[in-house]
Amino acid sequence: MESNLIDSSRFPAPSREEWLALATKALKGTSFDEALVSYSDDGIRIDPLYERLHDPRPQHRAQPGSMWHSVQRVDDPDLARASLQAADDIANGATGLSLVFEGAPNAFGFGLPATQDAVAQVLKDLPLNKLHLRIDTHPTSRLSLEWLVAHLTERRADPGRLTLSFGIDPAALFAGTGRLRMSIEALLASMPQSLAHFFALGVPGVLLEADGRVCHNAGATEAQELGFMIASAASHLRMFEMARQPLIYAAPHIGFATAATQDQFLTMAKLRALRRLWTRVQEACSIEPSPARIHAETSWRMLAEKDPETNILRSTIAVFAAACGGADAISVLPHTYAHGLPDAFARRIARNTHLVLAQESHIDFVGDPAAGAGGVEELTDALCRAAWREFQVIEAEGGILYSLAEGKFQQRVRSARDERAEALRNGRRSIVGTTVYPAETERTVASLAAPRRPIPQDGVMFCEQLAAMRDDELAGGDA
Repeated sequence: MESNLIDSSRFPAPSREEWLALATKALKGTSFDEALVSYSDDGIRIDPLYERLHDPRPQHRAQPGSMWHSVQRVDDPDLARASLQAADDIANGATGLSLVFEGAPNAFGFGLPATQDAVAQVLKDLPLNKLHLRIDTHPTSRLSLEWLVAHLTERRADPGRLTLSFGIDPAALFAGTGRLRMSIEALLASMPQSLAHFFALGVPGVLLEADGRVCHNAGATEAQELGFMIASAASHLRMFEMARQPLIYAAPHIGFATAATQDQFLTMAKLRALRRLWTRVQEACSIEPSPARIHAETSWRMLAEKDPETNILRSTIAVFAAACGGADAISVLPHTYAHGLPDAFARRIARNTHLVLAQESHIDFVGDPAAGAGGVEELTDALCRAAWREFQVIEAEGGILYSLAEGKFQQRVRSARDERAEALRNGRRSIVGTTVYPAETERTVASLAAPRRPIPQDGVMFCEQLAAMRDDELAGGDA
């Protein structure tokens, strides 16, 4: 059939009113809104059909011509195993590593020993000039930065050829652990001096990060997570300013870490909204906007303990959505993580999720494939508006650190989590394999021998901890 046979004169486009009339007729008296309209956790209306946007604004990743970094977590407390895992991951397709240390809010009870020897042993013999390296936010982030720089110097690695992220984020650390090792005032006074020191080293990459995974895994909505990240990034800009670093040079050293879920369209919209919001913040600072550098990790909150193979499907959708949303780096939590430290098989499945989507499905071939899609564009705009309102509330509370210290941000997250828990318990939300279609019998799940360790409780400044809690735990009444 020739393409010119299909044109508007032979097949005129129906109007929305005509479509609504047919849809209403098909519903046979059922309310259109009740049957076909849904709402996000932020109360954003999601219609079943949208018109195409004719003037889209593409939101590309920082390097749109290349694939996202396929990042594997290195979080085994056993250094010998961790070193072998890292070497195996890189040999079999991973292009980046995320060093997760004990006591980190996103370590989920595991993590490398927080020592310089751990960094040296894990990275020994790895091709550093070809890797994306990130250090996950943890209580000794600034020390680990020194450890990594020392290792790079010893290996004579060229920093200009590496992509690095050092994961320093006081807000995520405060929220995720409920403590700081110094007062907020002392932190704000001492951080600029440390930043100036590392600026002088000329090490490229992300120095400070705005990590939204902490509040997401505690139950935050998409807009709350975005508002948290933007407020944290704004706090970082103030720190750079205190360090007498021009903001136009400082902004590219700020990165973001966010959670990707099985809600494909909301995840895509969230990442696209994050890029727009960061551009808006930079414009408000009167600097030329630099692209947001986004690390996405599949959600801990969405993992289910029962029928864990269903987590493979959830993670696949999450990686697809994060890639289409423009993530620069993506990390997949292995599907057995709810049972314990993942073994080699679970890690391989997580790693291959990237490889299949990129090298077989070529998800990275198109930059921002959602640009112009009415539904995703509308979600993006709505999330921007809701997140900006949350950001303004946080700023009115004195900034993210003071909002956390007074428990105000935690209260809003707790309310959102409680609403989700109620929806899971009364059946308005469901978890396949847990609340619906449960398996008749649960198989034994293999995991590595490593006990979960609690987050240390020492500190000088304390707040209500935003502890990670999975949705299947909420469904079971553990909120």
